[in-house]
Amino acid sequence: MKAVIDTNVLLVANGQHGDVSEDCVIECVQRLHNMQSAGITVIDDSYRILGEYQNKTRLNPPKGPGDVFLKWLLRNTGNPYHVEQVQITEITQDCFAEFPDPALESIFDAPDRKFAAVAHAHPERPPVWQAADCKWLDWWSALQERGVRVEFLCPDDACGFYRNKFPSKPLPELPD
Repeated sequence: MKAVIDTNVLLVANGQHGDVSEDCVIECVQRLHNMQSAGITVIDDSYRILGEYQNKTRLNPPKGPGDVFLKWLLRNTGNPYHVEQVQITEITQDCFAEFPDPALESIFDAPDRKFAAVAHAHPERPPVWQAADCKWLDWWSALQERGVRVEFLCPDDACGFYRNKFPSKPLPELPD
């Protein structure tokens, strides 16, 4: 199992997203535990992803499962059995040569672009794990057409947030 993990997975696991369901928290915690025991986390070699994780979690002392995962990840960044790093080229701030769809990039949240770019730059194109950020519901299909899969760990929560945030828009389909 390999994946690029969006920061919101760590935050949900930590209980830092108060509106998600208990099932979503449990799913995110379980996924992070599984990644630690038998997976490979894919990050960028300039540590943009790790930097974002560090800015949004608590390491000293770690208080939640997302914090514990980050601490483990930092200890294992050089261990190819647990972490793989890919190079992404930042053309301008938060714009990457490896972003899979230039037309989508302009409407994509700037801080989230690195996750799609890392997945696209990796030769195996691992999925991006997404917890409850509903905007990815609008983006997953275009990303998938370019070879980047988005795996929604909490589809019911993401759909609920989408309905609340965009009440006049129809709910997009979820990936299979």
